[in-house]
Amino acid sequence: MENLSILIAEDDDWYAEFVKYTITLTGEHNFQIVRTVKQLLNKLLIQPDIITLDFNFPDGTGEDMLRQIKSKYPESYVVVISAQEDVQVAVNLLNNGAFDYVVKNDEARNRIVQIIRSIAEKKSLKKQIVDLENEVRVKYDYRETLISNSKTFKSIYDLIRKASVTNINVSIFGATGTGKEVAAKAIHFNSNRAKYPFVAVNLSALTDSLLESELFGYVKGSFTGANEDRKGKFEEAAKGTIFLDEIADISESTQIILLRVLQEMEISRVGSNKLIQLSCRVITATNKDLAEEVRHGHFRQDLFYRLMGLPINLPRLIERGNDILLLALHFSANYTNKNKEKPIILSEGAINKLMSHHYPGNVRELKSIVDLACVLTNNSFIKSEDIIFNDLSSGYLDFNNENQTLKYQNKKLIESMLNKHNNNVRLVAQKLGIGKSTIYRMIK
Repeated sequence: MENLSILIAEDDDWYAEFVKYTITLTGEHNFQIVRTVKQLLNKLLIQPDIITLDFNFPDGTGEDMLRQIKSKYPESYVVVISAQEDVQVAVNLLNNGAFDYVVKNDEARNRIVQIIRSIAEKKSLKKQIVDLENEVRVKYDYRETLISNSKTFKSIYDLIRKASVTNINVSIFGATGTGKEVAAKAIHFNSNRAKYPFVAVNLSALTDSLLESELFGYVKGSFTGANEDRKGKFEEAAKGTIFLDEIADISESTQIILLRVLQEMEISRVGSNKLIQLSCRVITATNKDLAEEVRHGHFRQDLFYRLMGLPINLPRLIERGNDILLLALHFSANYTNKNKEKPIILSEGAINKLMSHHYPGNVRELKSIVDLACVLTNNSFIKSEDIIFNDLSSGYLDFNNENQTLKYQNKKLIESMLNKHNNNVRLVAQKLGIGKSTIYRMIK
């Protein structure tokens, strides 16, 4: 339990010490004791986390006193401690802002301990929520997640901003690894839907038989294995955003169903005739030229125009110039921060090697390359030989050598990591995401 600032308002010195001692049973806290209402209301105090309030002071009693205290300390939890056992008095106090009510009897100690622990849990939960909200705001600030200094991206930033302040459907185009889902999240978490769900669906991973039940849900008994009612992805995204990735890969029959859903903004679960109104925003993405798919008859024209909305085209990494270096520095900093290691510098050789690659896997490939380089380097800077391209063009582990087995490559990687981390097997296992026994077997 974190330390709390606690103000004890009690005119009985003995009972004030009793309350203080009781609260110390929950942990170390910062205490201040006042013995009159005047002191409580007039003394310049930092707003405490908790106020324990004796209901009967010589210079003030009653609900009016509680209202004054809540007015001065609106964020404080007020726990009233009184000799009165009148239930109506307790109810009135709770209705006027008291967090809880404790009677001065033999159960007071246990009640105070329970209440303090309960408040501590609530404060901790509130802090987690605030931290999470701040994290989301930072994480999906599109200039922090879609990092770029290239002219190409200036127009993309502008489109993301415009998409964030409207409810228009958005279609995102770009090769695999260019950051389509990151862009979709940036739009969602910077919009007025941010506090509602963001639900991503990879349509290419679903067969026709599964896709309808996955998107629209089903009712119990509608097919074998449907043992209970289940919401679909569209329902899960209520008031938020549904991100339909690889939209070009759905069959014609699914296209017809999806067109009707988007026209009517309503669905029915598989096995049910009950219509459910939708309130989510739709963002789609594909690595194909959807207009070309329409011209070749592979995608319905009416669905194309229904989905198009605001189109955003993400460029390939190779088209973004010095963004390669900018992103490489960003990924290496993220790796060292996450693993609590010292900053790693890119050598001139490593930079030249990174800048000369064509990146068929785009940003995702670059991140993978930099993360691996951070693992392989034995010092505070990444050398040219630490940069490995997994397209068989070159590599420190010599992927071109057909005589080298996967077991051999694993052995070389583990040896490199053990050397880097002074044979700390536990640490190496943690960084590689494998069990310690795997490393011990490899060593043996």
